[in-house]
Amino acid sequence: MAIARQGLTLEEFLGLPEAEPALEYWRAEVTQKVSPKGPHGALQYGFGRRIDDVGSLRRLVRVFTETRVTFAGVSTVPDLIVYRRDRVPRDSNGRVAEDFTTPPDIAVEILSLGQSRRELMARCRWYVENGVPLAVFADPLRLVARLFRTGGESGDLHGGDVLDLGDVLPGFTITIDELFAPVAADWE
Repeated sequence: MAIARQGLTLEEFLGLPEAEPALEYWRAEVTQKVSPKGPHGALQYGFGRRIDDVGSLRRLVRVFTETRVTFAGVSTVPDLIVYRRDRVPRDSNGRVAEDFTTPPDIAVEILSLGQSRRELMARCRWYVENGVPLAVFADPLRLVARLFRTGGESGDLHGGDVLDLGDVLPGFTITIDELFAPVAADWE
């Protein structure tokens, strides 16, 4: 949703105080994220946990939720981002940096009520065009997901279709039913 602040430069935007929900600088326009509802939060946590629970991946990657990334002239707050451990932005002490200015290895956008499917998929395409190897769009209301990579996108995936992230997360695949299992009330 666009807000009143238009015409700001990226540098001016980055000087604004943080807001809840987060502000984003997208194509020279300041927008505010939609507050996530239950299905969105369940999917965000469940997907991040699923990646983190794979022991071999835990040594290879770090998962971040709602973390600002600023690169290629925009500043967004994807629902999940994943970095290979050797690419996690670090400060001068070797700790996780405050500001992330390099593209993640995976960016995940989860549709919430009030958001546009078309806009989030355009954002996923933009991520891939600007250095993110893999972007995932997920719609927890329709139980549909889509993968974006250099050279194309998967089209809508549902049910038993496989979400294969193996090119970035070695050996990691999950069916769409498994991806959306956290949306079920009895998920553990």
